[in-house]
Amino acid sequence: MFSRSATRVLKSSSLGARRSMATAPQKVPMSIHEPNKYINYQRIEDNLDIVRKRLNRPLTLSEKIIYGHLDNAAEQDIQRGVSYLQLRPDRVVCQDATAQMALLQFMSAGIPDVAVPSSVHCDHLILGENGAESDLIRAKDVNKEVYDFLATTCAKYNLGFWGPGSGIIHQIVIENYAFPGALIIGTDSHTPNGGGLGAAAIGVGGADAVDVMAGIPWELKCPKAIGIKLTGRLNGWTSPKDIILEVAGILTVKGGTGAIVEYFGPGVESVSATGMGTVCNMGAEIGATTSVFPFTESMHRYLVSTSRPEIAEASRQFAHNLRADEGAKYDEVIEINLSELEPRINGPFTPDLMTPLAKFKDTAKEKDWPQDISACLIGSCTNSSYEDMTRAASLAKEALDAGLKVKSGFIVTPGSEQIRATTERDGLLEIFRQAGGNVLANACGPCIGQWARHDIKKGERNTIITSYNRNFTGRNDGNPATHGFVASPEIVTAMAFGGSTNFNPITDTLTTPSGKPFKFTPPNGAELPSRGFDAGENTYQAPPANRDQVSIKVNPESQRLQLLQPFKPWNGKDIENVPILIKVKGKCTTDHISMAGPWLKYRGHLDNISNNMLIGATNIENGEANKVRNQVTGEFDAVPATARYYKAHDIPWIVIGDENYGEGSSREHAAMSVRFLGGAAVLVKSFARIHETNLKKQGLLPLTFNNPKDYDRINPEDKLSVLGLKDLTPGKPLTLRVTKPSGEHFDIVVDHTFNENQIGWFHAGSALNKIAKANN
Repeated sequence: MFSRSATRVLKSSSLGARRSMATAPQKVPMSIHEPNKYINYQRIEDNLDIVRKRLNRPLTLSEKIIYGHLDNAAEQDIQRGVSYLQLRPDRVVCQDATAQMALLQFMSAGIPDVAVPSSVHCDHLILGENGAESDLIRAKDVNKEVYDFLATTCAKYNLGFWGPGSGIIHQIVIENYAFPGALIIGTDSHTPNGGGLGAAAIGVGGADAVDVMAGIPWELKCPKAIGIKLTGRLNGWTSPKDIILEVAGILTVKGGTGAIVEYFGPGVESVSATGMGTVCNMGAEIGATTSVFPFTESMHRYLVSTSRPEIAEASRQFAHNLRADEGAKYDEVIEINLSELEPRINGPFTPDLMTPLAKFKDTAKEKDWPQDISACLIGSCTNSSYEDMTRAASLAKEALDAGLKVKSGFIVTPGSEQIRATTERDGLLEIFRQAGGNVLANACGPCIGQWARHDIKKGERNTIITSYNRNFTGRNDGNPATHGFVASPEIVTAMAFGGSTNFNPITDTLTTPSGKPFKFTPPNGAELPSRGFDAGENTYQAPPANRDQVSIKVNPESQRLQLLQPFKPWNGKDIENVPILIKVKGKCTTDHISMAGPWLKYRGHLDNISNNMLIGATNIENGEANKVRNQVTGEFDAVPATARYYKAHDIPWIVIGDENYGEGSSREHAAMSVRFLGGAAVLVKSFARIHETNLKKQGLLPLTFNNPKDYDRINPEDKLSVLGLKDLTPGKPLTLRVTKPSGEHFDIVVDHTFNENQIGWFHAGSALNKIAKANN
């Protein structure tokens, strides 16, 4: 199961570093944008003094950060994988697609301003098509209504606003906001990118962000700890991306669920801070709560290079709490020898299908994957650091000097304006252009389906390779026949010149125009720019000193924005004899439940975006997507249309799902649309962490089969009842009564993970209703 470079040690293991006694640094600004907000290392120090006495054992790094942010360290129950922690995060970050709904919910809560430093980043709504300049001009025009709403809402409620063109949220965060020991929550599943600077950065839904912005302690199930011990050193063609590609192959898309993945060991020192960010970013693909690295000198160097020398020195002083204690125990340990690790290519259709590059050629033939590579794409929030770009450019320059041009489409997406300006200044982007590349805007673009692709028709089988993080079916271009693979930017760049899955850039040669053989040498690059970073155009808008005069307007006729109406509270009754809207077969990610791509424009309009609810899920009854039987009329129709019929006739309904339901993005629309269109419960074999919480936040019942085999006992035409809701209690299962069309019925046991606080959300109709009631 495991490669020679990685071994897995089950059960617990004791590893770590000795804690030295040191005092917490004082009065260190959190960022250059908030000079009057300070890092609270003293809170971590004080909390950990209490926790150590209570637990009487060494702590892992992730425990230090999480427990260091406890709201009440003296009384909080602390049991890994069991108790729910009440935490006080340092910061909230939102991207523009999810920020719309998060801010609409915050506005509904009736609170005058945010309680913690918060920011919004415009990165998701920019369509990649012709190139950076024209794409950005069009985005500012098409999305003006949304950008104006976000800018004025940020100004009104005291959030920082990063306008379109500034860059991708996660790159901006690591450049400006993340710091070692921070607890950051963000309304995007790849928020863990901040772990590259030693932060516990956790992806959540917008309602979670509202809690923190409202000054309410944020709730998180106490994570388990998975340790990844790195030994040896990265060398040659191997990059930090290959670490997480290997881990994804080992743990799979759900192996990290309920745990924080913590990297440690001597090999950590050979990984740059931005390389660590890459590893943590894609850790979202294994379902982990977040991923984190201990403080290293590479973090210090990066903080200094991004104009944060005070934080760099403070982190060095506080280093005893920015690494694991000696003897700290992990629930599981995986060991990876970086000296033996070789490049990997993961995919297609799932980020955990790992193939070593050395075997990719033969595997592609065996699996009949399309041989010609239609497009190679580098950059994104995962892999657009200066180091990434210089290593990829070294290969492109070498091929150019030999007279070669790319054979595949080649797209470059800078992660931020700072990266774009710096790589433009240093000639890297020009190298990519000369090779045949197209440089897109500083935005998510093709990584999230914002790609106006014209070279391939929908339904046409083709292969693409990206340095992105996610490659679900149709993810990048909306074409379910596109075979998407994930690799390092170095491998992707080299493969662009080869143009085929048959090409191995490490071992194979290409023929130059002069007829000579050409073979790539290993890539080389610079961790940081020798001339420092060029900040480029300033796209940051700080909140004004006087916010009373700021006006926020939402046009009642808008197709992009819609003020929210509260969901109805629980009626005090069981759910009885309701239809199944859809019984989902197989993988059902948040992309299946609430697609991105062209639907992104409706992220601020709950009614409109609900027209994409579950249209990508496969109906087990007929093996088709977006075609379900209306159990009243007997007619087949689209999933949202059928749900709207039930809602119009006051008929609640239930969704049945498979394993790891809701895998992928943090988008809470996948939960809100279900609630908005009349859903009462979602019953599955297992949930992905963020989606289960999002369902609870919206007043829905996320339930799991006590016996997963019971999934097979339920047919789409059955009617379901959820019994025992009047006695909904933490840890107490509920009864699901399944009634057949004949009238015969049987009962099965279904489980839930509600705690007392979350039961309050259910009773109130949503977590937002509970907040609003407390503030009125």
